[in-house]
Amino acid sequence: MDFLLIIPVLIFSVVVHEVAHAWQALREGDTTARDLGRITLNPIPHLDPVGSILVPVVLHLLPGNFLFGWARPVPVNPRNYRAYRAGDIRVSLAGIVANLGLVVLCALGLVLLTALAGVLPLGGPLGGNIFSILSYGVFINLILAYFNLIPLPPLDGSHVLYHLLPSALRESYRAIGRYGIGILFLTLVLFPGGFATVLSPVFIAYDWVLRVTLG
Repeated sequence: MDFLLIIPVLIFSVVVHEVAHAWQALREGDTTARDLGRITLNPIPHLDPVGSILVPVVLHLLPGNFLFGWARPVPVNPRNYRAYRAGDIRVSLAGIVANLGLVVLCALGLVLLTALAGVLPLGGPLGGNIFSILSYGVFINLILAYFNLIPLPPLDGSHVLYHLLPSALRESYRAIGRYGIGILFLTLVLFPGGFATVLSPVFIAYDWVLRVTLG
């Protein structure tokens, strides 16, 4: 049952992440994502067979109690940005900001659920499922935000580091992106427990959010 609740939350979260990239790219002057129909919460245009389906299923079956996934990257053309460097950084960070926004919304939902627990009939499976969905929303979006800060191309954090590197190293660094997803997938499969240890700040933040929201 938990897996059936987690997958919709994960898919929604990665879709919002990609829509945020597309929306910010449009604000920066690039219409590529909009023209391809990627500014939509409909998950179909965003789903990636590996990142949205295969990886979550494999991780669910492996030890380590860790789940992750991603959607198809939104196509953008940074040359269309009004300010290339600043625009590229803002577009790359937009997905992380969107995930943190979902963390806040889910945390507020937990606060509201707790406040209404004594007023509305939210006991039993219904209340438990709503609580689980909101809790997973907090946890998954914290993972997505934190994970995407890792400066491994093509993750979002790599765009920031790219602009901080000396110009002579930038293209070689960006070329790693051709193998980045493969490296990431192998790491998740071979070292799921170790990877969860690297993400220990997420677990700390998650526990803190639950303590604050649930009193």
